[in-house]
Amino acid sequence: MASSLVLCYCIIISLVLALGSASAQSTRAFFVFGDSLVDSGNNDFLATTARADNPPYGIDLPSHRPTGRFSNGLNIPDLISLELGLEPTLPYLSPLLVGEKLLIGANFASAGIGILNDTGIQFLHIIHINKQLQLFQQYQRRLSAHIGVEGARRLVNRAIVLITLGGNDFVNNYYLVPYSARSRQFSLPDYVRYIISEYSKVLRRLYDLGVRRVLVTGTGPMGCAPAELAMRSRTGDCDVELQRAASLYNPQLAQMIRGLNQEIGADVFIAANAYQMHMDFISNPRAYGFATSKIACCGQGPYNGIGLCTPTSNLCPNRDIYAFWDPFHPSERASRIIVQQILRGSTEYMHPMNLSTIMALDSRT
Repeated sequence: MASSLVLCYCIIISLVLALGSASAQSTRAFFVFGDSLVDSGNNDFLATTARADNPPYGIDLPSHRPTGRFSNGLNIPDLISLELGLEPTLPYLSPLLVGEKLLIGANFASAGIGILNDTGIQFLHIIHINKQLQLFQQYQRRLSAHIGVEGARRLVNRAIVLITLGGNDFVNNYYLVPYSARSRQFSLPDYVRYIISEYSKVLRRLYDLGVRRVLVTGTGPMGCAPAELAMRSRTGDCDVELQRAASLYNPQLAQMIRGLNQEIGADVFIAANAYQMHMDFISNPRAYGFATSKIACCGQGPYNGIGLCTPTSNLCPNRDIYAFWDPFHPSERASRIIVQQILRGSTEYMHPMNLSTIMALDSRT
């Protein structure tokens, strides 16, 4: 009798694990790594100054309340999730990320971080990229406990991944103060080569952790952000030095991605030309329905570019006609334009293919 009960129990457990594996196989999870452009609220759980936890952040969400997103509404990961037919991925540090929610994926991003661990140290407790990868390993262990090791492996293999890094390594490191430690250590071309080499280690590590489809965004036109116009521009023109940094960094990032794919023998990493995506509406805002691409909707000082958005900041009444929500981050409407390029953009924007092509190709396998 006891042996029969044990046998039944083993069969039940096997069926549960098999069903879990099948569920994981049919689910296209979404994982997010990076900085404030893609942080969906992890920093709200940390003792850091890099937080978007006060109004009017989130003013255009259904709740009209801040959620830790550096946006007036949805951010780029949210909008990609919607296109994938998923719920928005929860921040990894959220206590709600349990059980079936694990199958959707997770957002590990943390505002203020960069490729380098010394980027963003002024923000104190943030989740640097190496720690994000450690948390991803922890996530996989939790997922394995929920759906089995094989089910977890399949889910991670089939997942879509977004990683956004690099901008802070310039604005919150190399150019943070005159004669910063990194600018004394490296000339700009040497610094770019260094952070690209460090980024390649991050991407290799992601591959080793099992992911096989990774969207890698370059930096936007950093010198055109309202924060940089406020600090560096007297005429309203984009800052030449930060634009030079972007012009060095982005092509080398794309080249590094091509090299990694060649080594692997598959198109694992997809280069997203965030610079051009942003520059389209920065150089011709009216063509995209924006009244301005120089002034942030929420902020203070010249171009509303000083500090972060706060309850006492200037606030525009119509967020849809501003390309920038706050001094550094796009408005929800600008993010929607960017996500459409990620989904359907030509090879000028997405190389070697866009997200819709990836989904179509992978649906055949």
